[in-house]
Amino acid sequence: MSKSKLTFYGGAGTVTGANFMLEVGEGDTRKKILIDCGVLQAKGGFEQNAKFDYDPSEVDVLIVTHAHADHLGKVPKLVKDGFNGVIYSSPATRDLADPMLADATKIMAREARDRHTEPLYGQAEVGKALSLWKTVDYHTEFTIDDIKIKFLEAGHILGSVMVEMVRGGKKFVFTGDVGNTPAPLLRDTEKLDSVDYLLMESVYGDRDHEQRNERTHKLAEAISKTAKSGGTLLIPAFSMQRTQILLYELNKLVESGSVPSIPVYLDSPLGSKVTDIFRNYTHLFNDKVQAEIRAGDDIFDFPNFKETANSKESFSISKQKGAKVIISSSGMSVGGRVLSHEKKFLGDKNNMILFVGYQAAHSLGRQIQEGKSVVYIDKEKVRVRATVASISGFSAHKDSSNLVNMVADTKDTLKQVFVAMGEPRSSLFLVQRLRDSLGVDAIAPEQGQSIEVDF
Repeated sequence: MSKSKLTFYGGAGTVTGANFMLEVGEGDTRKKILIDCGVLQAKGGFEQNAKFDYDPSEVDVLIVTHAHADHLGKVPKLVKDGFNGVIYSSPATRDLADPMLADATKIMAREARDRHTEPLYGQAEVGKALSLWKTVDYHTEFTIDDIKIKFLEAGHILGSVMVEMVRGGKKFVFTGDVGNTPAPLLRDTEKLDSVDYLLMESVYGDRDHEQRNERTHKLAEAISKTAKSGGTLLIPAFSMQRTQILLYELNKLVESGSVPSIPVYLDSPLGSKVTDIFRNYTHLFNDKVQAEIRAGDDIFDFPNFKETANSKESFSISKQKGAKVIISSSGMSVGGRVLSHEKKFLGDKNNMILFVGYQAAHSLGRQIQEGKSVVYIDKEKVRVRATVASISGFSAHKDSSNLVNMVADTKDTLKQVFVAMGEPRSSLFLVQRLRDSLGVDAIAPEQGQSIEVDF
């Protein structure tokens, strides 16, 4: 059996832009399998007019691990540049991809106008990409030539998978992003076993999260302080998963009387659409949440909760007097309605901005989180006088210790671990920790690096 080649076209040395190519077989039967095709996200928003370092028309298959933009946001560009193969994912990922990519086209079109460039792709390419899609349920085996493939529960977001490939008695697992198990809504990340090669994420490879009870306490404290000050609690949140977790936690806090019942606005059209899709996949929730739903609880609704239907309603939120909570996208403040709210509310010391997710290097969210007293939003100078707070426990990513524990389950069979999808310091810290504590051969590949694997 010939050796395979693994190339890190994206997601190496950076959190976003996951793009990994596995070339298997030889000669005319050689197959090029792409794992994820994500867009880069940074200070200026989405990358624009980025070229691939390979010919998309030569890619046979694309497997998408989940529906976050940094893992599928560049799929229509792949199609635009010649890809015409099959796209595989879980059914939930396919359903979520539709509104996610449609929303991305709007953001890219707006950014392209501002930069006087062409957008990465348009709705036509999104439609073509969706027409190439095939869905496969968890644990249902499918094949690509002599490779047996199945999806394992990643527990990161709804529909997220780890991709398990078996060929010639060897097992290769691509984790995608893996969840902060046990998660509020989803099932636990599945345990790995008998893995020979592992390509894993490392977003929080160099640090651990706070305890889950501390996470809920901090959220409750932020709401109570806001109610007392009469100000606004602004929460930039990713439309997918983070928003739904927040609604679930708020449902429990409000209905139990643990926090004052002040108006809570979900100002994210995409967040509302995604929440509706979540309602169609309650069978993917963990047992505890499914039991709550059977008992009659609408886990995403509670007194004083309101969803904005249009931009006019969004604008009117700022005119509402008294204490309130606004959940708005995007989670890193790189676009979306949250920018208007930040311009409006950051300058008032009675307000608070609460970050509940990872903020990529150089993003506006990271600038605010790191304490900049002045930021620029839409070229407008904005002073930051509001309280800035963060809660890491809401992360949908495993922290350093749990990433190590995940690898420990299969350390005896591992030939090599490839640590990616993290900032360099996080990836390198995790590499060293895996080497020191488990004795496994772990490396953090560089962008564009190709590695031969015995698979």
